[in-house]
Amino acid sequence: MSVLMIQRKGGIPALQIPDSLDPAKLADLDRYLAEHAGKANMVIPALQHAQALFDYVPQVAIVKIGEALRVPQAKVYGVATFYAQFRLQPAGRHTIKVCTGTACHVRGAETVLKAWIDALGVQPGQTTPDGAITLERVACLGACGLAPAAMVDAKTHGRLTPAKVKQVLKTIER
Repeated sequence: MSVLMIQRKGGIPALQIPDSLDPAKLADLDRYLAEHAGKANMVIPALQHAQALFDYVPQVAIVKIGEALRVPQAKVYGVATFYAQFRLQPAGRHTIKVCTGTACHVRGAETVLKAWIDALGVQPGQTTPDGAITLERVACLGACGLAPAAMVDAKTHGRLTPAKVKQVLKTIER
């Protein structure tokens, strides 16, 4: 991965921007932040805007948000890691959401989740090394009658067992 270095004023180290980030999206973020410069109460909306642009909150966005809103980067990072809506790494091409809500829990969601973890080799909140699949643990999918359930992208799979997890995994293009 190559990076673009942007020199900054006042002896502040250069900002490293991965070349994988779209310059037009970075410019959009800069415009948004310019509209809200110095407004410390805009951290969450700024993080939401960054995530809407990039599908995650890249480190450079945390730096830019902190500088523009005049909020310490540690606070911006703290907000981004506190709320489950924000992700700090790119998501995979496919997302698996495993329900661990009450109905699914009672019917063996932890066993099903462990089967996904073992099959993918990642923990909830992580993406497989090939970038194909992100595994997520969710409180409810609204499919209680199919418990234990998981969603692969937009398709719900119910009455899962570890054996069915392996079958479903075979249907996902990697």
